[in-house]
Amino acid sequence: MSIYTYFLLFIIYSFVGWVIEIITEYYHHKRFVNRGFLIGPYCPIYGAASVVMILFLNKYIDDPIALFVMALVICSIIEYLASYVMEKLFNARWWDYSNNKFNINGRICLETMIPFGFGGLLLMYFINPFVVKVLSYVPTGLLKIIAIILFLLFLMDCFISFKIILGFKKVTFKQERDNTAEITNKVKETLIKKSKLNKRLINSFPNLRVRKRKTKKRNK
Repeated sequence: MSIYTYFLLFIIYSFVGWVIEIITEYYHHKRFVNRGFLIGPYCPIYGAASVVMILFLNKYIDDPIALFVMALVICSIIEYLASYVMEKLFNARWWDYSNNKFNINGRICLETMIPFGFGGLLLMYFINPFVVKVLSYVPTGLLKIIAIILFLLFLMDCFISFKIILGFKKVTFKQERDNTAEITNKVKETLIKKSKLNKRLINSFPNLRVRKRKTKKRNK
């Protein structure tokens, strides 16, 4: 497959992930929320995990158990790394499974890892073969044009969203309170007042928890 096809698969499965997040959020809280860091209808962590599985799990296609385990491992590693990197970059825990059983540092938990494994089976055996077949009917030239347009829109979204999150980081570092919950609430209040896009970000991650900033002790 060409790089254009892989990018379209990334976008398609990012959109599927967004739909899953929307349905899950509606099921738990009975409200629509545009989930994810980006403005558009996609969650890149799903697209990235899907493309990685497509690239590396074909050798396990004849062994469903191995495929299940490897899909679980790959998705869990990606989610853990995404949580770690975002926390280090923006001084906030965007999702937290600390209250769930069998969690690892609150970043991943068994409750979400098992669905990853089943999702990997569905992707590799049913969904991706169908999607690839559909894309194969699209003329190569048109496929490239669609991929390029979507890539440019995706880049624009990343640029705008990154600016919003940078603004979030500035707000978090201005807070000097002693209580983590108090800092988190103050950050949310400040951001919601700034713009609708900031409000969307806060609504997308209702379990957002800002980390208390460590201050260096001065020598007397």
